[in-house]
Amino acid sequence: MEKIANGFKRAIQAGQQQIGLWSTVRDVAATEMLAGVGYDWMLLDCEHTPNDVVSVLHMLQAMSAYETHPVVRPIQLDSGEIKRLLDIGAQTLLIPYVQTVEEAQLAVDAVDYAPRGFRGMGGSTRANKFGQVKDYFSRAREEVCLLVQIETQKGLDNLDEIAALDGIDGVFIGPADLSASLGHAGNARHPDVRAAIVDGIKRVRAHGKPAGFLSLDPELTAMAVEAGSVFTAVDLDMIAMQRTVRDSLAAARKAYG
Repeated sequence: MEKIANGFKRAIQAGQQQIGLWSTVRDVAATEMLAGVGYDWMLLDCEHTPNDVVSVLHMLQAMSAYETHPVVRPIQLDSGEIKRLLDIGAQTLLIPYVQTVEEAQLAVDAVDYAPRGFRGMGGSTRANKFGQVKDYFSRAREEVCLLVQIETQKGLDNLDEIAALDGIDGVFIGPADLSASLGHAGNARHPDVRAAIVDGIKRVRAHGKPAGFLSLDPELTAMAVEAGSVFTAVDLDMIAMQRTVRDSLAAARKAYG
């Protein structure tokens, strides 16, 4: 299975810190450029962007020449969308807004073939190099990395059951929606939110599963890494671009305006 080996999955299972970038720009050239920067992984987002299966396919193709590992977030927990993303070659999925063990189990079943799950079998897809990976159907699940996103109080209440579930390969604690769920929308620095983030990450690690986190706040990022986050996103492309051009404009105004 060397042709489809998932190095990202092996790295987080071994507890090796993987630094990531959140990508929301729907532009293949930008995706290709960002893949060459050197991040360990890059999140291709469908939940909060216009991205769809076709645009993600083009992004995966653009990233294929680089070492940066693509992680794809579907719009929602939808077995049909998951099947299509897997067939176009996405190997690591981050499923948003998982709140119960039943939802987590549905995600587990959606990424595996029968009899363990119900992923539909496509004989010649990009996932199996168009039929060139001969043992793909019996071993594909070994190289699929299923991550679920916990971002509500309800999700935290059920976190231990979800993290303990066989087939869940990692759990991401999402600070934005979590802050809203806890009554502090947009304020991930609130003590209640900070405590929930740290507690959630530690509980995930206590179950022997990798934990993940995203923040543009270095203090929150350091807190999450100290708690045990091993796949950690530290920037978002749209915000990074805005930050850079804003700073450039401010410098130009000061120098020449």
